[in-house]
Amino acid sequence: MSGPTTTALTLLAQEKARVTDWPSYIGWAVGLLIVIGLVYWLMRQGWNWRRTLQSGLPALPAVPAGAGPVILETSGRYHGTTTAGNWLDRVVAHGLGTRSRADLTLGERGLLVLRPGDVDLWIPAEQLTGARTDSGIAGKVVPAGLLVVTWSLEGTALDSGFRAEHPDEHAAWVEAVNELATRTTKTKTEEAAT
Repeated sequence: MSGPTTTALTLLAQEKARVTDWPSYIGWAVGLLIVIGLVYWLMRQGWNWRRTLQSGLPALPAVPAGAGPVILETSGRYHGTTTAGNWLDRVVAHGLGTRSRADLTLGERGLLVLRPGDVDLWIPAEQLTGARTDSGIAGKVVPAGLLVVTWSLEGTALDSGFRAEHPDEHAAWVEAVNELATRTTKTKTEEAAT
């Protein structure tokens, strides 16, 4: 055998040797898994470091059985909480940093956020300072927009972002939250004056 047949067999043997070079493939795969594990570990350490830095944040108000007479209700997603005005400064203390499904109820007594499988959130009406629509929060940009509720936790101003299943509801929520916050502030001012 000589000529084209020998050349074809040689090329086939070389191709087979390249495909079955398992030690180098396994080495690359293990190396890639180590890099992925390291990146995950570093992310986790950063999250824990942020939680430690925010450990001075006061405890969240206790969640009541209900929010009082219901003004609005919706379902959607909770996208996180940041310090007010800084959409990249995520608050991770007290479970506020994890995204989750959420059922929102705005009542006369405040905003109740039920998060199945996560920490529920209660924002009393006295702590609500306003609401707006925005395109992002906590490093997450949502083209359809978010409902951002601004509130105060014992002097610390916070923004919490939500996206309703029907984003066209956001305008009604902004109006209702702002009205409740204004009404509550006015009532507190009148009580202080008497």
